[in-house]
Amino acid sequence: MALFFYGTQRNIELHISKLSALIQNMPEWIKICDATDEIRHFVTHENDLYLLTSKNAPRFKIIKTSLVKPDLSTAETVLAESDSIIKDMFAANDALYIRVSDNGISKVTRITYDGTIAKLKLPFDGIAEFIKKDFHIDGLTIIIGSWTQVDRYYQYHPTTDLFTDIVFQSKGKYDAPHDLVATEVTVKSHDGTMVPLSIIHKQGIELDGSNPCLLMGYGAYGYSFDPFYLQTQYVWYERGGIFAIAHVRGGGENGEEWYRAGFQQTKPNTWKDFIACAEYLVEQKYTSPAKLAGEGTSAGGILIGRAITERPDLFAVAIPRVGCLNSVRLETTPNGVNNTPEFGSCETEAGFQALYEMDAFLHVRDGINYPAMLITHGITDPRVEPWQSAKFAARVQTASASGKPVLLRIDYEAGHGIGSTKTQIVQERADIFAFMMWQFLSMKPNIDLNVGFHLC
Repeated sequence: MALFFYGTQRNIELHISKLSALIQNMPEWIKICDATDEIRHFVTHENDLYLLTSKNAPRFKIIKTSLVKPDLSTAETVLAESDSIIKDMFAANDALYIRVSDNGISKVTRITYDGTIAKLKLPFDGIAEFIKKDFHIDGLTIIIGSWTQVDRYYQYHPTTDLFTDIVFQSKGKYDAPHDLVATEVTVKSHDGTMVPLSIIHKQGIELDGSNPCLLMGYGAYGYSFDPFYLQTQYVWYERGGIFAIAHVRGGGENGEEWYRAGFQQTKPNTWKDFIACAEYLVEQKYTSPAKLAGEGTSAGGILIGRAITERPDLFAVAIPRVGCLNSVRLETTPNGVNNTPEFGSCETEAGFQALYEMDAFLHVRDGINYPAMLITHGITDPRVEPWQSAKFAARVQTASASGKPVLLRIDYEAGHGIGSTKTQIVQERADIFAFMMWQFLSMKPNIDLNVGFHLC
């Protein structure tokens, strides 16, 4: 098989050839699909080819065609589009396993090759991912976690219809704290669209507006901000902190239409959804503007950069991490052309206008009371050039009238964060926690400020 991608777009082009022809170095390629067919993923079983597509199905469907005589026009629908979002599939020896997302919670469906459909009972509610193992073996291996417990590995046995815990290591003290709660709500955005918002905190907190809160968002490439928990987050909860995640448009939480509603010309929905979620947290007295921090990473730099330039009064702290903060110039960077399918190009008037709207640097105004900022970047970042963070930091330092610190944190041994060591990751997060608590000054009075950091 030959697989092609188009820049950052996730639709694939797929070609197949007989193995015998490949061995003779004379492949006879047959095209299965191109980007217009909106295929995201494929698996095979014997002579059948299963394809995950969003064509005429924004929440995705699974179709099947023959590997011997592939023809998408006559493909059979194996699993039709529904209210849930189809995320992944795996062809094991015994059945096709399909993972869907239902309001951020994973569900797994098992479809035998003779057509029997069954829904599996997962060990607990959370986000599951398939571990791609030997397709000659029956069953399935998954990793599952949630907002309040770390990932665990499980093996599904079709003969018993049960999942068993694969105990790679014993459970740690902070792996699944009993005193954390996660709440899922929807928030009305500027145009009436209801935006999912996840809120995690310790049990029993008072909603009096005095809680420090960190709100994160992303909203690009159709990627979903799935539930995750790290032991290092627990220190934030110990200090009375709230952690919230805005599932804004531009992400993939609600399918292809959700993604396209925060894409190029519609990109303002991304940061306006984030602003709406911030306003909700204030209105419901989870926090207040004096105790609210916003964070966005990479393409999430557009989200946090434009949120604070549009509503600087709403946040006490902003944390842009390896952020795209000067979108109009993105196309001139080594990785810029690769991203034009996602953000657009200055070569067209519509493209320039869209990029200008996304550009946080160009929306900084003199004399505005901007929040405190900790802007972080790795000097060897190959995806987003570090000068974007430096340029934005210098502009805000000059323009802001609030007197609050605008700090630029450069790691000279890091890049975009993907290859960072555990120590680098922990050090950056410790700096972010410390910066937020410095700016929020006093924390909740009933919280023990002598509790140490548990950086695992």
